[in-house]
Amino acid sequence: MIFRTILHLLRSRFASKLGVHDVGRVRMRVVPTDLDVLGHMNNGVYFSIMDLGRIDLMIRSGSWSTLRARGYYPVMGNESITFRKSLQPWQRFVLESRIVGYDAKAVYVQQRFVVDGEIFAEAMTRGRFLKKSGGTVPMAELGELLGVDVSALPAPEWVDSWVENVTLPPTREPAPSVWP
Repeated sequence: MIFRTILHLLRSRFASKLGVHDVGRVRMRVVPTDLDVLGHMNNGVYFSIMDLGRIDLMIRSGSWSTLRARGYYPVMGNESITFRKSLQPWQRFVLESRIVGYDAKAVYVQQRFVVDGEIFAEAMTRGRFLKKSGGTVPMAELGELLGVDVSALPAPEWVDSWVENVTLPPTREPAPSVWP
């Protein structure tokens, strides 16, 4: 994955510019290291590749350098994916990534794995931005820094229930592993 990451970081720097809310598209191919024992792309690899799509979107929109200059970096809070069709060895696909909304704490990015215009898998991610100096970046500050009105693009309605059902307690609170 490290070589693919380096390749895509370089490609993103020279690709056409995007707006923060545009759909970013990254063309890729399933390679042998992506495969599981069943011979199709491993479910965990989808999440690693999705990182590349979000980074591409940030680089091409100019937000990556702006955030890094401030010492801000993104982290994933929640990710969920639905698989429709398997990606096969050497198959070409396009990863589409788009910010679909904000709430008081997070940015929501929807991502799709597309082959010839057809969705093979679709994911929703919920990310936050942290400060290297400690703490989280408030959404109002993030919006101001990136020149967007985060209140104008609320998160899709269904994600409130999703977040409520999948979010773990904050790191300062206990989270004992007790099975019902």
